[in-house]
Amino acid sequence: MMPSGDPGWQIVVGTSPVMLFSLYLRDSAGLDSGPDAAGAPLVSPVVPPVPRMDPGRLVHDAGGLTVLRIEWETWWRQLLGSDPPPEVTPPRFPELESLPALQLLAHAHYGSAMEWSSARISDYAALARRRGRLSLPDPFGELIQERELELGRDAQAFTLQVVELPLSEPRAWFVEPGTLLMSQELPDDEQAFASYVRPLVELLA
Repeated sequence: MMPSGDPGWQIVVGTSPVMLFSLYLRDSAGLDSGPDAAGAPLVSPVVPPVPRMDPGRLVHDAGGLTVLRIEWETWWRQLLGSDPPPEVTPPRFPELESLPALQLLAHAHYGSAMEWSSARISDYAALARRRGRLSLPDPFGELIQERELELGRDAQAFTLQVVELPLSEPRAWFVEPGTLLMSQELPDDEQAFASYVRPLVELLA
């Protein structure tokens, strides 16, 4: 996580291994789109896309696909509501004992899920290094400075956790009170970045 800010505000930008893991499970089970789409906010499918499988037989005795979707959404809310998000412990995932269908899914596919997540963490580290080499200005700081000029005062005190994820849609999702889920490609598109983040800066600052 890379923090930036002034004494009155702080924005912490990074990625989340456990959220990557959870999104792999969501997409592999087909819970990323269609009538069974899971999650609030419903973030885009991940890239690169993950192998699809039918978990129906696996989770049948634990309540089936409907229960799996509900349990994944419960876990997603837990991840979004904690700072830092709670970790999980493979291969048995005792943290998911209250979510038996999800625990079965995690146990059955943890190897491929962790391998995919580790590769995405390496990709994100390379992206962060590239940004550092280019000495790019802080896009959040620039929007806050613009807002301060508009208001004629310093920004109000706030803290924002920005979680960058490899998502197929270049956009962002704000989760109250202070989390922004964002495609890690969004900052590369200055206009799109501003369209999503400027209203949030106006709200917070």
